[in-house]
Amino acid sequence: MNPEEIIRKAKRVIEEEARELSKLSERLDHSFVRAVELILNCEGKVITTGVGKSGHIAQKVASTLSSTGTPSHYLHPSEALHGDLGVVESKDVVLAFSKSGESAEVLALLPYIKLLGTKLISITNNPNSTLAKHSDVHIFLGVSKEACPLNLAPTTSTTLALVLGDALAMVLLELRGFTEKDFALRHPAGALGRKLKLVKELCHTGEEVPIVKETDSMKDVIVEITSKGFGAVAVVNEEGRLVGIITDGDLRRFINRGGDLNNSLAKDAMTTNPKTARMEELAAEALKRMEDHKITVLIVVDEERRPIGIIHMHDILRAGVIY
Repeated sequence: MNPEEIIRKAKRVIEEEARELSKLSERLDHSFVRAVELILNCEGKVITTGVGKSGHIAQKVASTLSSTGTPSHYLHPSEALHGDLGVVESKDVVLAFSKSGESAEVLALLPYIKLLGTKLISITNNPNSTLAKHSDVHIFLGVSKEACPLNLAPTTSTTLALVLGDALAMVLLELRGFTEKDFALRHPAGALGRKLKLVKELCHTGEEVPIVKETDSMKDVIVEITSKGFGAVAVVNEEGRLVGIITDGDLRRFINRGGDLNNSLAKDAMTTNPKTARMEELAAEALKRMEDHKITVLIVVDEERRPIGIIHMHDILRAGVIY
């Protein structure tokens, strides 16, 4: 088989699945809305289930839901019948995947789901199947043909099922007001975890934070900058609220314009209204603020604008954070 023929066959698969996806988008109806409402109002968790290729899709959807604000757990139907069914509670919602809607392992769960009073959402390619008929909500895949040239291997059907699961998760994400910060709490490891680190994980606090009062002498300012080693010091008023910052650059500019280090106060050399950071914001956001304003340090403040930390650009870069 020549390379052109291989590419042609691959394109056929992709194009066939793309056409079916387009049809699925047009076919979405109120059953999808009801599924979203059931999950959104669920007081428990979402239990996904399925066997074979549908089981793999169910596992991925459970993972996506859990990572985006909807607690979820994959339950293998065979294992469920040997004790794992105990994870299902009446306040949960079961989301079952089955192309035929007649998978014996999944159907075997129906009596127990009904006994518990757990709501059931099914995604199948047969609206007249046993699973569909016993579901509180059924979403129809509507696959006319698999991309498999033999029309046997689950291909288009699993793609559509996966996309429906993603659509459910993303709609729920938006309805819950799920944010990047929420996402960061669920992804602490790897490159994604580094990107989603919060300022509070990287900043310096307590005695490490360089602070002077606006009425302190410039000698005190220089001692504090030098001893803390950040090349900057936060300037606060009598109430302890941040009113300015003095950096190494501010000191040089103060001297260049004739400032008297022996007879001046911190307020005479400070830059007012400095850029700040909050403990709960993403470190990547703080990094972008530094680069946008060509600065290397941010004072971390609380709700009353009191300095509670300091973060340097090097702290963020060492952690491998990017934006």
